[in-house]
Amino acid sequence: MPMVNEWEHLKIPFDVIEVATENFKTFIGRGGYGWVFKGKLLVSGKETMVAVKRLNEQFGQGLKQFMTEIQLLSGQQHPNLISLVGYCDEGREKSIVYEYAERGSLDQYIRRTRNNTTTLTWLQRLKICADAARGLNHLHNHVGAPRMIIHRDIKSSNILIDENWVGKISDLGLSKLSVAGFGMSVLVSNGCGTRGYCEPEYYSTGVVTKKSDVYSFGVVLFEVLCGRLCLIDSDDGFSLSAISAKEYYENNSLDKIMDDSLRKHIGSYSMTKFSEIAYRCLHDDREQRPAMDVVLKELEEALKYQEYAWLSAGARMFGGGYLLSVGLYGLWSFIEELVKN
Repeated sequence: MPMVNEWEHLKIPFDVIEVATENFKTFIGRGGYGWVFKGKLLVSGKETMVAVKRLNEQFGQGLKQFMTEIQLLSGQQHPNLISLVGYCDEGREKSIVYEYAERGSLDQYIRRTRNNTTTLTWLQRLKICADAARGLNHLHNHVGAPRMIIHRDIKSSNILIDENWVGKISDLGLSKLSVAGFGMSVLVSNGCGTRGYCEPEYYSTGVVTKKSDVYSFGVVLFEVLCGRLCLIDSDDGFSLSAISAKEYYENNSLDKIMDDSLRKHIGSYSMTKFSEIAYRCLHDDREQRPAMDVVLKELEEALKYQEYAWLSAGARMFGGGYLLSVGLYGLWSFIEELVKN
């Protein structure tokens, strides 16, 4: 089924995509409904790195998800959402072209492997989580009233990171567009998403709301804190889940399962704030979970204090003095303004 005319300006011929990807030479991952390849394309006259997801209905998702992504992404421009470059729809050949995220997905940095031994600092983790919250908050609250987008598949592998370590929400193939205020703030659909990240209530009732995304995001926050991927056994035999994360939080024993590289931050205000909002996201009662704008505000506050702690440590390292204190205060004020805006 061909695309509707409103997206005609985004169409890219298949032969152009073949050239851009060198006949799909460089495989970089797997999306919800196909393989993803790296390419190089002229965009507005400038050679640009892109990611191309090629439809393969054998993966369980297909044309419907392909069209959903184009429909939802074509109308969104936000620094914390992966942007749509264009698409191809020629017979059986269907591809979506996105901006390329140089650093890959967040899950690759949560659990160190042989292929990726990079350890993110606590400050980097806070920034990426705040970025992702900003993108998700945009989908929930800022796509143009009274509309909202429920992602339905929030997980660490769907948070991509660009060359500047900016986090971006990706993969809207399972997302749903809803209208608030007309009895449509909740949707009834077949349960989907990824095991471990999906709230139990959605699976049991088929009813999904924005708070369903909040639950999934809470799982991601605990992954980031603990350096463990959901439902994957770690070397110590522990398997992280929403249930186990809440249990350790309630027993004040998160230190037993957290990432070793973060232990020096135990007891810091930013870590306390972070774990508290992560826990609230996983509340069994949807109504008791915070909305994404509240989650974002709490993460931005945690980030703000961690940046201040980092600046303070730098000031102590290079010596005190009135001028240094004034400079530090000026930087702190600047950070506060950034957070407000």
